Amino acid sequence: MLHHFVQPISGISLPQKFTFPFHYTPHPLCVIASKEVQTYLSAQKHWNEELQKGKMFGVLIVRTPNGELGYLAAFSGNLAGKNQHPYFVPPIYDLLQPNGFFKVEEENITSINIEIKNKQESSSYRNLKQHLEDTKRSSQEAITVAKEYLRKTKEERDIRRQHNPSEMEQAEMIRESQFQKAELKRMEREWKNRITNLQNELNSIESQITELKKERKVRSAILQKKLFQQFRLLNAQGDIKDLCTIFDEAIHKIPPAGAGECAAPKLLQYAYLHQLEPIAMAEFWWGESPKTEIRKHGYYYPACKGKCEPILKHMLKGLEIEGNPLQTDIHRDSELEIVYEDDWLLVVNKPAGMLSVPGKENVTSVYEWAKKKYPEITGPIIVHRLDMATSGLLLLAKTKETHQNLQAQFKNRVVKKRYVALLDGVISQKRGIINLPLCPNLLDRPRQMVNETYGKPAITEYEVLRYSEKRTRIQFYPLTGRTHQLRVHAAHPSGLDCPITGDELYGKSAERLYLHAEYLEFTHPVTISKIHIEKKADF
Repeated sequence: MLHHFVQPISGISLPQKFTFPFHYTPHPLCVIASKEVQTYLSAQKHWNEELQKGKMFGVLIVRTPNGELGYLAAFSGNLAGKNQHPYFVPPIYDLLQPNGFFKVEEENITSINIEIKNKQESSSYRNLKQHLEDTKRSSQEAITVAKEYLRKTKEERDIRRQHNPSEMEQAEMIRESQFQKAELKRMEREWKNRITNLQNELNSIESQITELKKERKVRSAILQKKLFQQFRLLNAQGDIKDLCTIFDEAIHKIPPAGAGECAAPKLLQYAYLHQLEPIAMAEFWWGESPKTEIRKHGYYYPACKGKCEPILKHMLKGLEIEGNPLQTDIHRDSELEIVYEDDWLLVVNKPAGMLSVPGKENVTSVYEWAKKKYPEITGPIIVHRLDMATSGLLLLAKTKETHQNLQAQFKNRVVKKRYVALLDGVISQKRGIINLPLCPNLLDRPRQMVNETYGKPAITEYEVLRYSEKRTRIQFYPLTGRTHQLRVHAAHPSGLDCPITGDELYGKSAERLYLHAEYLEFTHPVTISKIHIEKKADF
């Protein structure tokens, strides 16, 4: 499984610390190893169809006990229906082994699914449901007609009573009324009995379906727990923990499906088992982008947080890890440029790499800067937000009332915004509208994904300013304000299919994210005048 470099690497210095897997620039050795893996993949013609669908691969640079450098390769999930291929490290646990407990129990659960489907799709079940609905409708119609008849005959009797009927006639009218009411009750009972009998028949079948679903749920939970217990993960200190224990110590107590099957855990597990020292790691996507997530062919991506963060937190113990660059407080002593200010509000030019509001990382935010500079300020201060990596105009309120007014303007979409960006690539259409609904990727925050079912509306107008050989300078006019809206709309295949330069989440990393909020237009909450503010990007 240990691969030797084809390309000479003697002149390349090793990293001082191991890769921080959730935010990194691939080390040159990882780039070389990835290229060699990609060459191997390109030669596997029998995998063409599988690879076209897209898959994440990973490389781990390692050093043997005798000081020799090489690399390991792995894929996430399975490849071409198998967990094991000679070129790649094996899975931590092979759940696809033919006679293993997972496959056996999976077949049992599959048989339950088939039984549920057969019952739900059976003609007797469908006919019974339809018969019940028809009977309920007929019941309502018949009872409505009967009640209308009773109403009319009562009116007729009331008219007859006005003409001084004899005692015999009055008695006859009473008997008639009593008989009609009794007939109505008899009819109602008859229809109720019919409906009850049909409902009982239907309930019997649905009870069987419910019990099967309960059995499926219990079996699935037991199977998942047993499966996760088979994933016994090592770290550099030699400690072993299974997935259940690892996630029990995390925020999400239950491991998500597919946990432990990503490339990074596979690579580290193999290295530890074979006394190989991990030096650096990188993961890349190979193939077409999925419909929801953004993955570009050949691009490097950080490890996913939902599945891998708790796992890697354990597996990396004992290694000296690079620091998280997001926790480097590069703006602690920065003095922000104030573009506009009066007694009620101000607009600052937020630099790239600075948070709008305090986050998990202990770094300076615009909010903290404002509180320090203006201790008399009341209210929430920050009216809207810019991504940490985005630079540009940020609107701040000095009073609670001003904040409420300005936020209402954003909510009602009357604030006009314009962004400028550089795209990695050349787009053909010079202007247009992108309409792709967005929602958070719950397993890989803060990434967003396109989702037609659960996504919130996200609409962006754009206009190309100019082209260079490999880039497009563009203006964005967001009509909604979703998280990462412009970044996703730029990178997604159904959008512009050209990531913003420096977008390490959806494209390739660079010295910065080339996205700048350059224009704001809003109504002043006090003076009611239109405020136009512009700050050109420094790129």
